[in-house]
Amino acid sequence: MHSTITIEVAAPPDLVFRLARRVEAWERLLPHYARSRVVDRPAEGGLLVEFVARRPLIALLGIELPVAWRARTWNEPESLRLRFAHVGGATRGMDVTWRLEATTTGCRVSIDHDFRPGVPGFAAFVDRWFTRAIAGRTLATFKAIAEAVAEASAEAAAT
Repeated sequence: MHSTITIEVAAPPDLVFRLARRVEAWERLLPHYARSRVVDRPAEGGLLVEFVARRPLIALLGIELPVAWRARTWNEPESLRLRFAHVGGATRGMDVTWRLEATTTGCRVSIDHDFRPGVPGFAAFVDRWFTRAIAGRTLATFKAIAEAVAEASAEAAAT
C-alpha cells in the first residue's frame, strides 16, 4: 500500500529540511514524540533510531496510545529528502520518504509511505489509524516551527 500526506509550509525548504533531518531531536521538538533515540550508527551510513510517538486515542480526555518502531534513517541534502526504512515494530518493512519542494510561498512537504505486510488489510489499518495520525501531527508541528523561525528571521532582517 502506498499513501502520501502533504502540507504547505510558508518557510524555505532548506529551513524545514534542517529542522526535520535531526531526527534525534524529534523528542524535544515534537510534543507527540516520547523518544527518538539513536541506538546505532551503521557502517553503511545513516542512523538506527528507536522512535516512540503518541497517537491520540480519546483526544477529549487526553488519552494517547504509545506507538514504537525502529528505523534506519538517512537524509539526502542534495534532493532535500529524508528516508526511513522501518526495521522493527509493527511497521517493519515500511519505507518512508519525505520530499521537500520549493513553492512560490515556501515549500510543500510530502511524506510517502510504502508498506506491504503479509497480513491482508493490515497496511490500510496502520495507515488509517496510526500513520496518518502521527505523520499529520509531525508535519503540522514542523510547519509551525519553521514558519515561526522564518517569520522571526524576516523580522530580524528588517530591523
